[in-house]
Amino acid sequence: MLYWLLKYVILGPLLKLIFRPRVEGLHHVPATGPVILASNHLSFSDSIFTPLIMPRKVTFVAKAEYFTGKGIKGWLTRMFFVGTGTIPVDRSGGRAARAALDTQLKVLRAGGVAGIYPEGTRSPDGRLYRGKTGVARLALESGAPVVPVVMLNLDEIQPPGKIIPKVDRVRIRFGPPLDFSRYAGMSGDRFVERAVTDEIMYELMELSGREYVDIYAQKAKNLPPAGPVTREPVAA
Repeated sequence: MLYWLLKYVILGPLLKLIFRPRVEGLHHVPATGPVILASNHLSFSDSIFTPLIMPRKVTFVAKAEYFTGKGIKGWLTRMFFVGTGTIPVDRSGGRAARAALDTQLKVLRAGGVAGIYPEGTRSPDGRLYRGKTGVARLALESGAPVVPVVMLNLDEIQPPGKIIPKVDRVRIRFGPPLDFSRYAGMSGDRFVERAVTDEIMYELMELSGREYVDIYAQKAKNLPPAGPVTREPVAA
């Protein structure tokens, strides 16, 4: 209930008025049935604007610590994640990835839309980084189509570490659904899962015009800063 209240009454109309989202290719998202939205991850605001512009409810997962904070800040953070349809998952221990996967599988088996960031964390510099194979396992175990979606300029509107976003037009682009039914029954094969993941990341690279780096984003955060980011100009 809170999700729809925030989206259509409290927060959504104001955000649309201020940031005027420009969305391309939304028709690629099926109107019914299970769908996986695989997105690049540039900003904290990614998880705000994706659900905002989607006519269907989108469910993401996030670490349980976001839901257990103390005081006013903890309450506001918890309400934000609950209101954006995010489900808490205990990511401690060796079964963390499996717990997140099982949660998203429940969403898909109920005919819903599961949102996932294949990179696993926000890009430190706007580049697109190597995808983790969880998105492939999700696609292969559910049989759901994967719709690639890219945030085109949210790293300019709200870079990592910036609390107050810059007022500018948000641009989002969806691509055609990817069908991996040819790999049915092959979940668990690491070569297949890597091939599926790389295909998804290639589509995200093509859609976004961002430079691709074949290392994990978490590792990149510990490296010296790279040079200027190569990106495709975004039409006004």
